[in-house]
Amino acid sequence: MVYISSWDEFVERSVELFRADPESTRYCMKYRHCDGKLVLKVTDNKECLKFKTDQAQDAKKMEKLNNIFFALMARGPEVDIAEVTGKEQADAQQPKKGRGRKQ
Repeated sequence: MVYISSWDEFVERSVELFRADPESTRYCMKYRHCDGKLVLKVTDNKECLKFKTDQAQDAKKMEKLNNIFFALMARGPEVDIAEVTGKEQADAQQPKKGRGRKQ
């Protein structure tokens, strides 16, 4: 089992692993509240990739990875991941319309 220290490398290698063999690839996450640690694991029974963190900001990254895997599983391994991650960034950049007082 390999712990990967870089988030971007973990996502890239995980997607490659899934695309190589989508039928047998599994994605698992484990959170231990007492330790405050989150471990993400992607395996295909031949290769096992792990990412461990204790940072709260990495929860958003985990959510993006979940969306990537949902898209890969629902639409097939040929789906363009840029449209999955780009959509979230476009939503975040839209100005918010509020009902507050204008100054």
